[in-house]
Amino acid sequence: MNARALKNERMLRRKRRVRRRIFGTVERPRLSVSRSLKHISAQLIDDVSGKTLCSAGTNSKALAGQAKNGANCAAAALVGKHLAEQARMHGIRAAAFDRGGRRYHGRLKALAEAARKTGLEF
Repeated sequence: MNARALKNERMLRRKRRVRRRIFGTVERPRLSVSRSLKHISAQLIDDVSGKTLCSAGTNSKALAGQAKNGANCAAAALVGKHLAEQARMHGIRAAAFDRGGRRYHGRLKALAEAARKTGLEF
């Protein structure tokens, strides 16, 4: 195995370990964050019914022109704020944060802090 494959395998192992403990319900959905080199997106998921309650991302229509670069901390904060506002409109006050096997650092931290500041608890 090369270095890239080992790194991906370690991340998938961490992701599975985190997902074993975190479970979303209607009252407290799971806030799942996914990031790529160009974009970052987040969604609130009810794992009981297997449905996404609301989502936001730098590549969505609502935020398409607001972020100059979709892959930096400022764009992540914008996504976190937008998602928390949507959650409030759906009557969601709290969520379980699923970092997806990644470190709580950089873009993930910016998204989480912006969501907290806007009123989402986790």
